[in-house]
Amino acid sequence: MSEIHPAQRVAVLADSQNLYHSAQSIYSRNIDYTALLEEAVDDRRLTRAIAYVIRADAEEEESFFDALVDIGFETRIKDIRTFADGSKKADWDVGISLDAVTLANHVDTMVLCTGDGDFTRLVRHLQHEGVRVEIYCFEESAADTLVDAAHDFTDMSADTDRFLL
Repeated sequence: MSEIHPAQRVAVLADSQNLYHSAQSIYSRNIDYTALLEEAVDDRRLTRAIAYVIRADAEEEESFFDALVDIGFETRIKDIRTFADGSKKADWDVGISLDAVTLANHVDTMVLCTGDGDFTRLVRHLQHEGVRVEIYCFEESAADTLVDAAHDFTDMSADTDRFLL
């Protein structure tokens, strides 16, 4: 499946940590999730939109989570873990992958908003299942293997006025 048409069922899965850190390190700006969702859906039928976020007890994160819901995203929230040595970890790779595989039978197109190369194998699996896979992220922080594996890649750096606040 390589053509885009209005009857396509689309799921949008946003790796918010990956997007946030990329936007901050490259542009010192934040993601415009309204624009991201609108562009990713592209006048097709939205089946699910899920934003995967990390709770780190930062000042404005609850209002950010609420804003995502207002925009149309479901939120999956994971608390950051602090280890005995002081290191911190939280990622959604397994959760995103499980949701994508679960949704594969219910959509025609999966839009993954991440540049994380760990998802390359997921992209290939979804394609094997007959799902079109599109990637939205910043080229500067995108894994080449992920970009090459996808049916389509949208470089958010090419239109920062649209994708960044």
